[in-house]
Amino acid sequence: MGLIKECKEFAMRGNVIDMAVGVVIGGAFGKIVSSFVADVIMPVISILTGGIDFTAWKIVLKQAITDGGNVVSPEVAINYGTFIQVILDFIIIVFVIFFFVKGVNKLKRKEEAAPAAPAEPSEEVLLLREIRDSLKK
Repeated sequence: MGLIKECKEFAMRGNVIDMAVGVVIGGAFGKIVSSFVADVIMPVISILTGGIDFTAWKIVLKQAITDGGNVVSPEVAINYGTFIQVILDFIIIVFVIFFFVKGVNKLKRKEEAAPAAPAEPSEEVLLLREIRDSLKK
């Protein structure tokens, strides 16, 4: 029972939950960036390069063998065009994360630079001030 309790305490710590949320959000963000690269950037690059579809770039190592309409042995190929697209995904993700972290750090520096408002004196201090002022009179 002690091992289960210890495992439960570990899983419920704040850092583990935060990391899990970050992984889920990161996965969703990765899909958004992949779609952005595949559906927005790559068509533009394809037009600029004369209509070339990067995902179709491949080196066929072994042709597919078909018997009528049935595929007996699938094609074996090195899909380096898809690899280029994944590299573009990665570069875009790196830039977005860089600018996000840079913005967060800038906000933190502003918070650190702004002087904190002085705390109000405690009741004891106020009472001591009253006593001091009354003794002066």
